[in-house]
Order: sequence, then C-alpha cells, then structure tokens
Amino acid sequence: MKHTLSVLVENQPGVLSRVASLFARRGFNIDSLAVGTTQNPKISRMTILVDGDDHLVEQVEKQLNKLIPVIKVKVLEPGAFVSSELTLVKVACKPKQHAEVLNVARLMGADVIDVAAASLTLRFAGDEERSRTLLELLTPYGLREVVRAGSIAIEKGSGVLKNNKE
Repeated sequence: MKHTLSVLVENQPGVLSRVASLFARRGFNIDSLAVGTTQNPKISRMTILVDGDDHLVEQVEKQLNKLIPVIKVKVLEPGAFVSSELTLVKVACKPKQHAEVLNVARLMGADVIDVAAASLTLRFAGDEERSRTLLELLTPYGLREVVRAGSIAIEKGSGVLKNNKE
C-alpha cells in the first residue's frame, strides 16, 4: 500500500541528500519525491510516497523525525488529502492525427504546449490514475518521451501542516 508523507524541512543545502540517504540506509524505497518551498522561504515541503506496510511507514516517520533539518512529519491519511502530479508527454503523430490527439488532450484536460510536424507535446496535471489513463490513451500514437514529476499533496479542509515555532 502506498503512503504519502508530508515533511517540512529547513530550506538549506544538503537537506534532500540527508533525507534520501536515510531512506537508502534503511533500505526504504521512495516511489515519488517532490520538493518545493512553502510560503516561508526558509522552509520547504517534501511530499514523499513510499510503498509498504504500516510498520514500515512508522519506521520511516520515526527516522525522519530524528533528522535535524526536519521540522515536522505527517503521514497523510487516505481520503483526507488531495494530490496531483505533473506529466509532460511528447506524442509522435503525423499531421493527419493531430485532431485525434488534440481530442484526447481535451477530454483528459491536458494542455498542448508544443506543436511540431511529427509530434505534439502535452502537459497534464492530475492524480496518478488519470495520468496513467492519459498515457494509455496516447500509447497507440507512439510516446516519444514522458516526464513525470513527483506527486504533491495537501490535506483537505482547513487543517495545515505548519512549523510549531511560527
């Protein structure tokens, strides 16, 4: 089962390396990792997806809390958060197929960001399942290149993950 962790860290050089090293040392695999600054430029948020049982996630949470640059760790409960990932896909298609690919893009809510004689490049933001569906629909045309950013997540409702010192 996949688990999503939201981790606030100090925005300083080497933090990503320390977190990634922790996972490597413990033999935990990271399915997805996305990092970006928060509204406070001194703090970054990492969204980490790990695949494993509850015991593994508990161990990961405990180990992360021991790292000095980590401010706060929260395991997001399924159904209590929304998530999204960014997918860029370059589709091989002849000019006569452009209309078909554009129709798929429109139906899935993807944006066309580049047009060439032999390809179209689409940008899609959505959950992992819809991203996978888009790629399945485009596969018959020929996927020339796919780039997927890690998933980001935020809790539903008015709750926030914040630094207790603020």
